[in-house]
Amino acid sequence: MLRYVIPALLATFGAALPAEAEERLSIDIYAIPSRPIVDAVEKASRDLAGRGMTTFFAKGQAPHVTLYLTQYPADAAPRLKAAVAAAAQDCKAIPLTVRGTELTASNWLFLHVEHSADLQRLADLVTLAAEPLRDRTVTPPGWMSAYPAKLPAFERYGSPNVFTQFEPHLTLLANESNPGLAGFMADMARTPPAATGAVDGIGIGLVDGDGQLVKTLAEFRCTGGA
Repeated sequence: MLRYVIPALLATFGAALPAEAEERLSIDIYAIPSRPIVDAVEKASRDLAGRGMTTFFAKGQAPHVTLYLTQYPADAAPRLKAAVAAAAQDCKAIPLTVRGTELTASNWLFLHVEHSADLQRLADLVTLAAEPLRDRTVTPPGWMSAYPAKLPAFERYGSPNVFTQFEPHLTLLANESNPGLAGFMADMARTPPAATGAVDGIGIGLVDGDGQLVKTLAEFRCTGGA
């Protein structure tokens, strides 16, 4: 399901602009990965660079695992920060694991993040904290007719990728046309990327049309272990 839904969802939300420039903002609440996970992103980025491809990481956009991405009224940012800060107050540095890659039909490339009960609980927590502040005028895009199981989540929470539909990942490339990508995927099938780290914190940021961070609004660091 991920290989089709994520790109379409980001196209629906569109690019985020400064608050004074529009009435609606695309805001991502995300898990901040620890150094071993970032290192895995960096390693894949170097490999892809050697094949002529530039990842979001190489462009300076921070790796992140989306927990809840939707749209908000432009004036909701201060209240959103407060809501997520309260939710993150007792955040623990839960385990985070990368295992393999995934390539969508439209050549979006992800590092696959293993689903876990702890990561699911964190995504659920921030979704429940932030959802009351979201823009409720957003309507389901046409492509969702092909995914009826996701429609109730979108109608209730403004995102199809929450709760039972949560699919964690790290995005490397979007709509990549370089033919060298096939060789990269062949190599990754033989030696899949793997890394074990943790969620170091929870962040809030404006995102572009590819769901990549363009401005950090707030970050809350987790403490202790799982």
